[in-house]
Amino acid sequence: MGGDLVSLRMLVIAAEPSDLELWRQGAGFASVPVDFFGQDPDTAAATLAARQIDICVLDSALSDPVKTAVVKTARLAQPAPVVFVTAARGATRIKGINGMLAKPKTVADARRLAEICIRTKVPTRVLIVDDSSTMRRIVRKILSASLFALDVHEAAEGATALDALKNGKFGLVFLDYNMPGFNGLETLSEIRRENPDVAVVMMTSTVDHALAERAYKEGVVDFLKKPFYPADIDGVLERYYCVHLAGSATA
Repeated sequence: MGGDLVSLRMLVIAAEPSDLELWRQGAGFASVPVDFFGQDPDTAAATLAARQIDICVLDSALSDPVKTAVVKTARLAQPAPVVFVTAARGATRIKGINGMLAKPKTVADARRLAEICIRTKVPTRVLIVDDSSTMRRIVRKILSASLFALDVHEAAEGATALDALKNGKFGLVFLDYNMPGFNGLETLSEIRRENPDVAVVMMTSTVDHALAERAYKEGVVDFLKKPFYPADIDGVLERYYCVHLAGSATA
């Protein structure tokens, strides 16, 4: 994941020791070194107060008073950690958390969830490709408010975008369809050929189901119809990161 990051401090507070061990093993396989703290609620408060914790994961099986107290302590820490709760989909949200994760059942699950947590701290490079400077500014503003660490770049047309992708590693591209020169589908085809691992989101004001179908066949991960709203981009990020953001309309 690169950058100057040396390691992250992750605190996991679970109801069962077996859950803590799953997280411990999963975090041990993460792509970034993780200084792991697996604790019960009684000792977690002291850790949050004494150490700079980057990520706090809280088990929803704990009692409501315990969860509320932990979240309150986490919010008072400076800087405050990102706080996730592990729970079944549709579970009641807790005020003050950043998002909800599935509860791991295997070490592989725990490793995948640890990577999701890490992505809130390690920047993902994002490229916005649109000939409209206004639209680029709107998308950039929405992304800047995201929970996730995003390193946002811009390109005004397809050829410039392809050059940027050749010269730097990007994780996510927001790609307009209606552009001079290479249109969105032509640019997408080149992206898929040169950078098959990049996730591409197509943006367009055109109401055309055939276009959307072709774009999905070409490999886009999402399709945004202009005008769209912050919640729509939140939904894209949720699906990209596999996490349900607190307060999101799509969560």
